[in-house]
Amino acid sequence: MSSTSSPSSIDTPSNDTSTGVSNDGDRPSTSSLDLGVIGNCSYSALIDKLGRVVWCCLPRFDGDPVFNALLDPGENGSLWSFELENFSHSEQWYEPNTAVLKTRLYDTLGQGVEITDFAPRFPSRGRFFRPQTLVRRVLPLNGAPRLRVLLRPRFDWGREVPEITRGSNHVRYVGSEMILRLNTDAPISYLLDETAFVISRPFNFLLGPDETLTGGIGDTARSFEQETVTYWRNWSRSLATPLEWQAAVIRAAITLKMSVYEDTGAIIAAMTTSVPEAPGSARNWDYRYCWLRDAFFVVRALNSISELGTMEDYLRWLTNVVVRSAGGHVQPLYGIGLEEALPEQILDHLPGYRHHAPVRVGNQAYEHFQHDVYGNIILGAAQAFHDVRLHHRAGIEQFKHLEAVGERAFEMYDRPDAGMWELRTRSRIHTSSALMSWAACDRLAKIAVRLELTDRATYWIERADMIGKRILTEAWNEERQTYAESFGGRDLDASVLLMVEVGLISPTDKRFIATVDALEKYLCDGPYMRRYEAPDDFGRPETAFNICTFWRIDALARIGRKEQAREIFEAMLAARNHVGLLSEDTHPVTGQMWGNFPQTYSMVGIINCAMRLSASWESVI
Repeated sequence: MSSTSSPSSIDTPSNDTSTGVSNDGDRPSTSSLDLGVIGNCSYSALIDKLGRVVWCCLPRFDGDPVFNALLDPGENGSLWSFELENFSHSEQWYEPNTAVLKTRLYDTLGQGVEITDFAPRFPSRGRFFRPQTLVRRVLPLNGAPRLRVLLRPRFDWGREVPEITRGSNHVRYVGSEMILRLNTDAPISYLLDETAFVISRPFNFLLGPDETLTGGIGDTARSFEQETVTYWRNWSRSLATPLEWQAAVIRAAITLKMSVYEDTGAIIAAMTTSVPEAPGSARNWDYRYCWLRDAFFVVRALNSISELGTMEDYLRWLTNVVVRSAGGHVQPLYGIGLEEALPEQILDHLPGYRHHAPVRVGNQAYEHFQHDVYGNIILGAAQAFHDVRLHHRAGIEQFKHLEAVGERAFEMYDRPDAGMWELRTRSRIHTSSALMSWAACDRLAKIAVRLELTDRATYWIERADMIGKRILTEAWNEERQTYAESFGGRDLDASVLLMVEVGLISPTDKRFIATVDALEKYLCDGPYMRRYEAPDDFGRPETAFNICTFWRIDALARIGRKEQAREIFEAMLAARNHVGLLSEDTHPVTGQMWGNFPQTYSMVGIINCAMRLSASWESVI
């Protein structure tokens, strides 16, 4: 791979023909979601259009943000930047089909540097090598550009300034709980004094554990880059992408893969905490944990493009949850290391994203009762019983464990809960929770058929029929001619669109079509869709929830309104940032991204809708 590959070869942010290059003549704030993400299924880092690392948690996704400028853009914030003297503009893109990020900075004389950022990931000695090491390579493009390196990590959520020690080719950042070591072939004095110097040759920076490199700095960085690029390109090459929107699907898939904590198999909902769903809303949550609901959607999306490794990893984690629950209560989320308690606290010393406090760590939702979780468990595991490609297919023993989960689903389906939107002060019999309980019984019946367990198939079919009849009767609101968000309710909720996706109702059913029409009338702002219409604990939702828009697209395509669905899908692709990523929410007026980033739900929607809407390969070959 050439280290000076042209930005014209990047994968595209909004369609398959545009350049996808971000050009910015002004220095943007560090509080922006115009970010690229790098990662290796062990940790991740967010890097803005100027090549500044503004968010990076170590030693894992839910750890201490050693770079936290995303939530603290002031002098006390921590970041890693390369400041180009007389800066003019920048460009940023991904190397095609990889998680290797490129940023070019130019000065007013046309001189420039190229920054290559990546987290090493590649096979070695029969396993994946994925160190908690951030590699940054700086290459001069032309002229004699002058650069100042600002490497300012902090620990304990920015409260601890590390002690700094130095060696001939390394710097150590020593904290009370963590030590980071920078190995570099750049001048240590310039780095520590933050002195601008001429970039006359390539320089390499490797920040990670306090360990000595076994090889040379430049050779190690170069080798790691080549191996990492090869890994991601081989991984991407194995995907069964649709004909249309291939680059968008591959970028979404890579982002989902980077959201897997491979050590345990957990899948995080997003890489950040406390990016508010809307400005000033106080809807600031910590999403760096594994929601069983979100993880199921990730697995299902990746399965649809023949990426099975994530499912196999996730099932390792999920099996622990199932066995430990022993047929009892299951939390809607856990820590990525199976932690049950995730106590929520507010960090008052951090100003927050764009100064929108509070900054929350932990998530109170672990205390909730959300009864859709049981269906999400079984839906997430079902393919393992049917797919002959898997190294370890599920069998009778696994089915018995899932039956215990199914019994719990049947027991709880018509009991009030917090629902999938995790309402903190309101409990109802939510249609979406009952729907997933139906799906749990329905899939158990199909698994029993696969295992030739006739009596158990009949047993679960009867339970699915019982739940399904109640949903179709008690969630229907005759006055509004729509399925409502709860049994006997009248409020609208986008989650009822999942009735078709999981198979409870036909997309041609007149009641479902009427529901789609009602949701479009009351929940949509142009192409965007909000989650629900009723006020919640924080008032009425202001921004559109991206996954709901994607559910709308899927529903429209299923009922035959494919051209409308394609138009909305193109609008969502255009809402992505400059490198093709989405957060949780889109503001329908400003078009700005809000909510935690990158959001797995949103990236899932890109894959699902592209697969639903694309022309077939047979149309061109």
